[in-house]
Amino acid sequence: MNANLRSIDEVGELLAAQRQAFDREGAVSLETRKRRLQAVIDLLVAEQGPLVEAMDADFGGRHPGYGLMTDILGALASLKHAREHFEGWMQRDPRPAFAPYDQLGAEAWVQYQPKGSVGIIGTWNAPLFTLLSPLAGVLAAGNRAILKPSEVTANTASVLAAAIGERFDPLELAVVTGGVEVGQGFASQPFDHLVFTGSTAIGRDVMRRAAENLVPVTLELGGKSPVIVGRSADIADAARRLAIAKLTNGGQICVSPDLVYVPVEHKQAFIEAFRAAVTALYPSANGNPDLVAVVNERHLQRIDRYLADAVEQGAEVLCCPGEAPVASSRKRPLSLVVNPPLHSRVMEEELFGPIMVLLTYSDLPSVVAEINARPRPLALYYFGQNPAEQDYVLSHTLSGGVTINDAMLHPAMHDAPFGGVGASGMGHYHGREGFCQFSHARTVFKAPAYDPRGEWGMLPPYGEQFLMAMQAQVNAD
Repeated sequence: MNANLRSIDEVGELLAAQRQAFDREGAVSLETRKRRLQAVIDLLVAEQGPLVEAMDADFGGRHPGYGLMTDILGALASLKHAREHFEGWMQRDPRPAFAPYDQLGAEAWVQYQPKGSVGIIGTWNAPLFTLLSPLAGVLAAGNRAILKPSEVTANTASVLAAAIGERFDPLELAVVTGGVEVGQGFASQPFDHLVFTGSTAIGRDVMRRAAENLVPVTLELGGKSPVIVGRSADIADAARRLAIAKLTNGGQICVSPDLVYVPVEHKQAFIEAFRAAVTALYPSANGNPDLVAVVNERHLQRIDRYLADAVEQGAEVLCCPGEAPVASSRKRPLSLVVNPPLHSRVMEEELFGPIMVLLTYSDLPSVVAEINARPRPLALYYFGQNPAEQDYVLSHTLSGGVTINDAMLHPAMHDAPFGGVGASGMGHYHGREGFCQFSHARTVFKAPAYDPRGEWGMLPPYGEQFLMAMQAQVNAD
């Protein structure tokens, strides 16, 4: 069977074949798991050039060094961390047997077993990382997998599919390529687990389709990740770090900072520092090889609509650096939208591009209340040196993850769970938590040879002593 699939019928046939192979195999050995992980690692090392070139072509301008850093090295870090640690994760987890069996020699443990075959739907903004980083936990847990890359980055999908087809038996790992209809059909298959990375709207559709087969899901979505710049923050340093973060991948990252709350008295200082920092990084946008282009014309038009709506509603829009966008280029300067109306599109939609919103505030509780009034974000950022204020922000908000005094660094923690909450997703990958996500935690109880229940009067026919014994145990101690 060809590892590069193009129809849902083929996916269904392969999924059935993978399950049969999984059932025949029985316990998945440490050696098999390590071999599969190493094969993906070797693939990335060997195919790094073609994969980086494909990503550059798909974006219409994505620096090869950036493609290596984010997708190749990011995925390698997940895979290598899993390779080095999964042996400890897969061991039995002993649990105490309950009384009185604990005194009679009973044993109990949790056994982490692979679920079977896992489907992974990646997204275009990190076309390798969003497939291969969760795959690390999937393979470490002993599963087989079928990948569905985004159709937006078709060149990358084609190179990856060919590379996997050359190295893997499709009964272990395969790729299906295709457009929206293929993606919808993929999400409707009876996988043993389904992973999706993308927008909240499509995540809802994926979850509905998975629910038809009671397939558990891991959804890594997005939302409007807010930033709180406290009064104790170094404004210039916060502006510099946010400039670095916001223009990473041209702003096309699920944890990119969308809304930045700055004390009203620091508004002008932040704007000046932020524009200076952007200009130092990207003196010009058009033709700049360091700046990642907006991925396609459809997304460029979406961004232009957001900005036009902000201007129409009276918001101040500042270009960083201060140059007018070139209509023929998808490499755009970052637009800083200052204090737009609450019902403008930049306040309601996930930006996913070179736009950042600056909002001024007078008191912190009102900022926290405004953040909490929105759907839970995938990431939250706080800048400041006030421990009490930091604790207030952490204890009064809920988000998928947090970075303090910088932005977008917590997802790089490969020994900590990465995922959302509420509208920004559910479930995790990375580290032990990712391994557990793709494993079935199976409780095993091994009874002792001696069974005392009969002589203790706990079996029928019940005598008077049985009821008294049960009643005696009903207490609040």
